Amino acid sequence: MPNHVHVLIQMLEGCPLGKIVQSWKTYTAKCIQAELVDAGSEKLHPVWMREYWDRYIRDEIHLESAVQYIRFNPVKAGLVARPEDWKWSSAEG
Repeated sequence: MPNHVHVLIQMLEGCPLGKIVQSWKTYTAKCIQAELVDAGSEKLHPVWMREYWDRYIRDEIHLESAVQYIRFNPVKAGLVARPEDWKWSSAEG
C-alpha cells in the first residue's frame, strides 16, 4: 500500500511486540532513506508514524481472515487487479 503496510508475524516468548516493531521501523527507515539519497532526494522526511495498530490472532478462522484481508488490500484499494500483481506482496499466483 502506498501509505501503510500490513505485516503478519508470529510472536516469540520474551520478544515484546513494541520492540519488534521499533527495530523493524528503524531498519527499514534507514534503508528507505539511503535509497532516497542515492536517487538524489535533497530533503528527507520521516518514513513511519510513531504508532501502530496490532491485532492478536485468536484462532485459525481469524488467522485465515487476516491473511485474506492483507492479501486483497491492494485489490480493494484499486492498485492492482489481482493480489499477486502487487509488487510487495507475498501472495502467490
